Amino acid sequence: MKNKLKSIYEHKYKKLLIIPFIVLILAFIQIGTQYAVTGDFVNKGITLKGGSTITIDYDTSISIPELENFLSNKFPLADISIRTISSAGIIKSIAVDSDAQDQNEINALLIAIQEKVPLSEEAYGIETMGSSLGASFFKQTAIALLIAFILMGIVVLVYFRTIVPSLAVILAAFSDIVVTLAIFNLTGIKLSTAGIAAFLMLIGYSVDTDILLSTRVLKRKGELMSKIYGAMKTGLTMSATTLTAILVALIFVQSEVVKQIMIILFIGLLVDLLMTWIQNVGILRIYLEKKKKY
Repeated sequence: MKNKLKSIYEHKYKKLLIIPFIVLILAFIQIGTQYAVTGDFVNKGITLKGGSTITIDYDTSISIPELENFLSNKFPLADISIRTISSAGIIKSIAVDSDAQDQNEINALLIAIQEKVPLSEEAYGIETMGSSLGASFFKQTAIALLIAFILMGIVVLVYFRTIVPSLAVILAAFSDIVVTLAIFNLTGIKLSTAGIAAFLMLIGYSVDTDILLSTRVLKRKGELMSKIYGAMKTGLTMSATTLTAILVALIFVQSEVVKQIMIILFIGLLVDLLMTWIQNVGILRIYLEKKKKY
């Protein structure tokens, strides 16, 4: 079985290239559908689209699922979600996030909460973020992501000084971001400012393995597949150690902010395995084959 898979990987690499491109096309379809249905290509949290957060001191009498169902039924047109805020693994408070920005809407939501959770004035706090501020922040972070991508492309192009390998690295990183975003949308989690930071980190992780592969293949001497397997051994070790650390964080860390970062990185690193070791490898092999013919 191992030899058969190895033979397919070595000799059917052009056919294997179809897989990452199909995945990329499906990701574009998901993102396009998301945009057509919701008006946004990603599920935005209140830090990106604007809204309010009512933070309530937690006690064991509060049933979070019951409260969330009650509020969702009470305000069927509103976007409401509840998350916990923990310290040292102990829930200290709960946050009711909603798209309510008008004070009357916030008051109505607070009154509804008080039907299920008796509150004193000292037992809760309210934070609001306007839609214009959230939209402005999202635009700025999207620009930062684009600039990071452009600068990364320039650095790669200067380093390799050849178009095709440089474009292969950029394509792999771009595919990683797009597919990760599509899968993240399917989880139903709302993207926060922390999630934007995770995507910026993901560019670095993705390019790291692609640069490793391209450097071994283009700048070292030796048999092609030996160089690819050598790069793969190093790259998979790097990815495995990072994925292990991420899994530990997902299991033991209670912070929703950290969890979102880890979820995005976990998805992205798994997608990167496909994009680096099938897509990028395939493109590099085709490039080197054509280069030998001329």
